[in-house]
Amino acid sequence: MKLSTQIQELPELDVEVAEKQENRIVLFNDEVNTFDHVIDMLVEACDHTPIQAEQCSLIVHYKGKCNVKTGEYDDLEPRCSKLLEAGLTAEIQ
Repeated sequence: MKLSTQIQELPELDVEVAEKQENRIVLFNDEVNTFDHVIDMLVEACDHTPIQAEQCSLIVHYKGKCNVKTGEYDDLEPRCSKLLEAGLTAEIQ
């Protein structure tokens, strides 16, 4: 029995692009803020639609955290600051 081996070349990854995609704002659950406040802040700070913000707030509530925005650090930093100033618990990872 003869086995044949094929080598498949994988495309090179652009490290710079991969690094940019890794930045994300993670929103954490707390026992202080109402769903309405979280939804309003996600719409305002992260440009979510109301439905998207509601879904994220439910994920945060039941799972403890949720990635709410991805992108370049320079874009995420002021958004995350706005969430923090509104009393939410968030960080850029």
